[in-house]
Amino acid sequence: MVAVNYVGEELWSFFNAPWEKRVDLAKQLMDIAEQLTNNDFDFALYLLDVSFDNFAVGPRDGKVIVVDAENVVVADKRLIKQNKPENYDVWYESKFEECDKEACLSFSKDMLCSRVTVDHNYYAICQNLLSRYAVWRGSSGGLLHDPPPHIAKDGQLEVLLDECANPKKRYGRFQAAKELREYLTQLSSTAR
Repeated sequence: MVAVNYVGEELWSFFNAPWEKRVDLAKQLMDIAEQLTNNDFDFALYLLDVSFDNFAVGPRDGKVIVVDAENVVVADKRLIKQNKPENYDVWYESKFEECDKEACLSFSKDMLCSRVTVDHNYYAICQNLLSRYAVWRGSSGGLLHDPPPHIAKDGQLEVLLDECANPKKRYGRFQAAKELREYLTQLSSTAR
């Protein structure tokens, strides 16, 4: 027997929603990436299957919900700090791999479970849901596709999304994810 619960429409149904709504959803996704990575419990939950089908949006409150957490790695950061595996305190950057298929993601479970600071969730959200690299059901461009002209002209959003998905600088994804969260917060507050 399988019990299911309707929690809202899948994220995909918002792919062509108004810009303000997509910005709000993108901000929530980046906040989820942050909360799953850094929290008071010192456990990181790394999402291994990040696609538009694995998130839903609550019909009443508009909150993004993870609806398929079947493929998750749980890393106990306290245990990693205690056991001190080789390079445990060196920040781990996920390797970008260009892919024209849906929901591509490369990862090393060994690395996720042996480092304290890991960028995997930011990488997964940026690459598979937000950036121009996101491909789903024949569409590409991610949730933040086709920004309004003044935002596209400014170029900051594209730079942050590119650096978050495919960093050019060492530890660039960590900084880009932080700045992207701040930028989306700013866009959300000016859209209201």
